Amino acid sequence: MDFLKTVTGKVISGIAGLVIVISGISWWRMDAGTKSWLLNNTGKIVSWFGVVLLVPWATFFMSTWANKLDKNAAGAALVFGYTLVEAMMLLWLFDWHPGSGVAWSFFAVGVLVAGVYNLLVCDWIAERFA
Repeated sequence: MDFLKTVTGKVISGIAGLVIVISGISWWRMDAGTKSWLLNNTGKIVSWFGVVLLVPWATFFMSTWANKLDKNAAGAALVFGYTLVEAMMLLWLFDWHPGSGVAWSFFAVGVLVAGVYNLLVCDWIAERFA
């Protein structure tokens, strides 16, 4: 509960709320073809999120190794690497072109969420298992 009281927690909560509002507006303004495309490809999106959720945990030793180097650059490179690989996987799932501008915005939001998740999980793992 202390996390939500900190400035960082408030900023992250505000950004998350803003992302939800923007996603809702994007969905409302989206044309029927794009909505249909997104709904038809939900399985790909869900499986990608599953991979995003599992990768930092499956490779927990990488987080502990980066922590032992005692360099912020090592942790940043690890999080960036995870996020880059996950972004490339998402593009590959959609044949390297997600579609319309709205689909690209959903791609960007997904990659942003993956990056924040990777950062938080890798940091938690490094603190607990170092």
